[in-house]
Amino acid sequence: MSYTYPLPDLAHYDVSPKTGFLPETLPLTSLPSYYQPWERVASIIPALLLTKRIRSVVNQLPALSTSHLNSEDQWRRAYSILGFISHAYIWGVSEPTNNLPQQIAQPWLEVSQHLRLPPIATYAGLCLWNYKLILPSDSDDDFVDFMDNIQTINTFTGSTDESWFYLVSVFFEYKGAPCITTGLDAIKYARSGNTDQVISSLQKLAELIDYLGSLLMKMEEMCDPHVFYFRLRPYLAGWKNMQDAGLADGVYYGNEKTSRVYSGGSNAQSSLIQTLDLLLNVSHHSTGTALIDAKEENPFMKEMRNYMPGKHSDFLVHLSKVNVLRDFVLTNKDTNPELVLAYDAAVAMLKSFRDKHIQIVTRYIVIQAQKSKTLGSETTATLRAGLAKADNGKSSGGMKKEMRGTGGTALLPFLKQCRDETGNAAAGSWGKRILTYKRPDVKKENITNVADDVIGLGAQWRDDKSNTQAGHW
Repeated sequence: MSYTYPLPDLAHYDVSPKTGFLPETLPLTSLPSYYQPWERVASIIPALLLTKRIRSVVNQLPALSTSHLNSEDQWRRAYSILGFISHAYIWGVSEPTNNLPQQIAQPWLEVSQHLRLPPIATYAGLCLWNYKLILPSDSDDDFVDFMDNIQTINTFTGSTDESWFYLVSVFFEYKGAPCITTGLDAIKYARSGNTDQVISSLQKLAELIDYLGSLLMKMEEMCDPHVFYFRLRPYLAGWKNMQDAGLADGVYYGNEKTSRVYSGGSNAQSSLIQTLDLLLNVSHHSTGTALIDAKEENPFMKEMRNYMPGKHSDFLVHLSKVNVLRDFVLTNKDTNPELVLAYDAAVAMLKSFRDKHIQIVTRYIVIQAQKSKTLGSETTATLRAGLAKADNGKSSGGMKKEMRGTGGTALLPFLKQCRDETGNAAAGSWGKRILTYKRPDVKKENITNVADDVIGLGAQWRDDKSNTQAGHW
């Protein structure tokens, strides 16, 4: 990390101070007329899946060239709809197929290469570039009140539940934009030695992260866990670690002689989440390693950067070279305890956010997986639940198996370790005492009680604006 390396220029990385990792202009809703064969299929995917005609219709599509894509928003739109069509094709009939037709595979490969993304349905294609206005806006700013005025462009199921699942992520990214600018401000002030401004920025960052956690819980308002797990989740799966779902060797793209293996769509592909980690210097290591002394970087987190738009991944690399906040706090902790408190509060809010994520995963995946045994035959269960065969907790030999996410990783161990590693970033002795994982010198009940108290401070500080001045926060 460097105090002299230039701070990232957000515009250079397609990151907006207003919309974060969402594009500043609304995503394109339809490609030019040349590409209408793709658009027609994408618009009726729910009906084609219902009637099991998706493969026969896609097989009749013409071979279209990507040479008619003339703008970045067109490339993004093409990537999004080709992802929907391809995942519906692979997973949408009785048994998955490992062959994707050339007329879809070739343009998908070319579009993916242009955007520096893998040819798979990613967080970017499903969420970042897949929403539109419900009603036309009278404002010159299309994002005025957009939180109450957007809907998804495409879905697999046509359900409100699926749309809400994607839109909560859109809300999350939009409301997370101030985290990026506030974090960069904190780094700027740390470089100039302006401790009071660093404290103020960290206080604001803690409040912003606390709000993101509350926003995540909105998932429960309009997305039913049963619908998500048994109707939507199968289509989000990729081609990696999917042997138990009937896809053993990846997928052959068109005329290629070697199959490709990719992880499916995952919230781990959100650049915002990794940005928060980098801003607070939270380190993640290989799942299952000892948390206190682990040194090896988590390969899944690193791999997920390859599933982000290329410029967003570049932004994270740049940020990793300038994220000096924890060093600054540690250097000044003996002379400025308020600085340490502000930093540890931000860490506590990020850990609380990860606790809420685990709550969502438990309700939407773990509990639902336990229900899959009531679906009937094993073949039916595998088809309807997608990953349920692996999620049942038993392999065919009776051995206990680990539940996996659509990204292909062991689900709960990964998420719990990420949460625990977040707490390990605490800088002060008090923060370490209540946030660090498995401290041998602190009783578990004391950790729980005190941690609940400090996490609750986030909401109190957020609401009590009169206490946000330095010295009183």
